Amino acid sequence: MSRLHFGLVLGGLFLCAACRSGSPDPALPPPNIVWISAEDLSPRLGAYGDTLARTPNLDRFAVQSLRYTRAFTTAGVCAPSRAAIITGMFQPAIGAHHMRTSHEAPHLPGPYEAVPPPHVKAFPEYLRAAGYYTTNNVKTDYQFGTPRTVWDENSRQAHWRNRPDPDQPFFAVFNFTVTHESQVWPRDKPVETDPAAVAVPPYYPDTPVVRRDLAQHYDNIATLDSLVGVILRQLEEDGLADNTVVFFWTDHGDGLPRAKRWLYDAGLHVPLMIRWPGQIEPGTTTDRLVSLMDLGPTVLSIAGVPIPGHMQGQAFLGEQAAPPRSYVYAARDRIDEAYDHVRAVRDARFKYIRNFMPDQPYILDVPYRNRMPTMQELLRLQASGQARGPVALWLRDRRDPEELYDTHADAHEIHNLAGDPRYADVLLRMRIELDRWIEASGDMGHIPEAEMVAQMWPGGTQPRTEPPVVDRAADGTVTISCPTEGASIAYTTETGDDPHWLLYTEPLVVEPGTTVRARAIRYGYAESEEVRSEG
Repeated sequence: MSRLHFGLVLGGLFLCAACRSGSPDPALPPPNIVWISAEDLSPRLGAYGDTLARTPNLDRFAVQSLRYTRAFTTAGVCAPSRAAIITGMFQPAIGAHHMRTSHEAPHLPGPYEAVPPPHVKAFPEYLRAAGYYTTNNVKTDYQFGTPRTVWDENSRQAHWRNRPDPDQPFFAVFNFTVTHESQVWPRDKPVETDPAAVAVPPYYPDTPVVRRDLAQHYDNIATLDSLVGVILRQLEEDGLADNTVVFFWTDHGDGLPRAKRWLYDAGLHVPLMIRWPGQIEPGTTTDRLVSLMDLGPTVLSIAGVPIPGHMQGQAFLGEQAAPPRSYVYAARDRIDEAYDHVRAVRDARFKYIRNFMPDQPYILDVPYRNRMPTMQELLRLQASGQARGPVALWLRDRRDPEELYDTHADAHEIHNLAGDPRYADVLLRMRIELDRWIEASGDMGHIPEAEMVAQMWPGGTQPRTEPPVVDRAADGTVTISCPTEGASIAYTTETGDDPHWLLYTEPLVVEPGTTVRARAIRYGYAESEEVRSEG
């Protein structure tokens, strides 16, 4: 196992007021870290004040945690959001902004895998290099494949309990899909949540169909809560709870129309709770602005692993924590087969949205989304011309070029203030900030997808990573390199068809007669052929 590095500080320090200290005690073993993530879920939890939610495990977890009230994703849909989370990079900066790169539409470019800049890595590689055992169970959806160098385990059986050394620190991810939008569609059993008790947002028609969808969503949240409880109990059973930092978060907001895929708070605002025994004051709350692309840098900071300078996300806990953000940013691009180009910036109060394609209707043709019964209700109202009030706003055939909302006074983002002269200064400030971020982040949203793919995969063919080169010295030292810029290297000394591949980070010493097997992978490229060096 590689040597662990702790205590390195890059840049200024910021200690959250809810934290007793910003860093682990160097006398203690390195903290284990667990992520529990869910899909398609806004903060519909008892801990966030939702009295209809049946979430006893998450509510109990909140009492032990720091609860973030202003956490936002960089996209309202899973694959672009997850690309940002796993790399700590804004998805349009790495060519991972279209939903999604793997598709079956013959008239679209690809299918393809995004090719990030060569220095961009999935952050678990940095944890592996520092000695952590990393597991993912099981969703990835990173837009550039799942390089074998990212995880020690990536399967439905992946678990910290599988690590060969029980003393090795771990980073374990559990992705639960029960709250995904597709789990709202079924009508094969009655709902337990009373449809009459749900609160219908003003942008939906108040019909039995809509109420049933919302009730089913609450039932699915209750199922999610029970799954979260299993993971938390396993930590207790294994005696690991006191030295494990646990995150709970979701990949974007509710999987419902005008929420999922969109840049309103219903699609971007997510629950985020973190339990860090001895470091975070239990039962506390913060209104600090957090982007979910900050999660990776924060994990590195907590683990004492240096945060790479290229990351656009920033740590909000640990020794490398940055000052609080003033703004968070989000993007919407192609959704399935429908092209779009929307950007948003938000501060603690105001949301600014820029529609770069204002001649389009708000609702584009997305067949997968149309399977939601609530969406069918909206389409029925649109076709009949019966939509009125806030329901009609999202059904218009042209968009406002700019949208500005005061989220304190207008939580549902119904009243567009972009044309109100009283908010001219706010509008100008948000315009300037969005322009600044688009330029500073290297946003590639203005590049046609076909042109971008041609740059990544010349001639439409996936590039292949060059085979690694294995050099052996007389003293048994083995050095592995790869001619492909930015390639990560995996190696093993095990035999068989399914060995455990380790991440190569430094020369290793092997016994005489040992066979070293190596593979290389540049993200978005095809993996190299396997190279074997006989001892």
